[in-house]
Amino acid sequence: MNISLKLAAVLLAVSALAHAANYSGPLKVGTTAAFAPPLETAVAEAKKQGLEVQLVEFTDWTAPNVSVENGDIDVNLFQHKPFLENANKEGGFHLVPYAPAIINNIGLYSKKHTSLDQIPQGGTVAIANDPINGARGLLLLQKAGLITLKPGVGLKATVDDIASNPKDLKIIEVEAVQLSRSLDEVDLAQGYPHYLRLAKTIDPEKALLFDGLEHPEYVIQFVIRDGHQDDPRLAKFVDIYQHSPVVRAKLDSFYGKLYQPGWSQ
Repeated sequence: MNISLKLAAVLLAVSALAHAANYSGPLKVGTTAAFAPPLETAVAEAKKQGLEVQLVEFTDWTAPNVSVENGDIDVNLFQHKPFLENANKEGGFHLVPYAPAIINNIGLYSKKHTSLDQIPQGGTVAIANDPINGARGLLLLQKAGLITLKPGVGLKATVDDIASNPKDLKIIEVEAVQLSRSLDEVDLAQGYPHYLRLAKTIDPEKALLFDGLEHPEYVIQFVIRDGHQDDPRLAKFVDIYQHSPVVRAKLDSFYGKLYQPGWSQ
């Protein structure tokens, strides 16, 4: 073997060792309260199988992506692809979806009215204030027949894209995690069942209208920094999350009927 080949072999070996070192230690998983309980069960199952996992819970939807980008954690679980695409664009991140988790229904909820017909002229409606989830709320309002949107706006709809608003509804934008707490102040609010369950403000199964589970773009994803797809710890943990009967039982008890797996079973 000549010197150049020997040097190449040494460099390859050093690279392999460094690569392996990057994937040593516990897998650090970031999430929010809405997804934490089933993940806690997956962490416990992983430990039984010899995989150490640390769960890091965040209270907002910005820090989990910053933490993955900076290498403070290995993966996060709280967002769907449209949200991730927007986050990458706005934050200059290099994040990619690794594997699907679950998809949740969202709905329109009210503590003041028992049907959409009762929403008054000039009533107040709360939707999410971030571009992607706000669009989901507007699409839901359109499905309810309360507004119509300009043709073709789809997942990028904003309040400026409202073409008609027959009841002259006042649409306010609220941080998504706070929507459940807005129900005392508004006539109608976009709501996420898991946050409603945590806030205990209203029965999450009592939406006046759900958006259905037919939109695969809203499947929540395990998200990593690009280039880390071959982390064996991650592959093992996702497999446990998706296929452990104990985790599935926790998903069922935590989300009830308002979710379904986003992966092929």
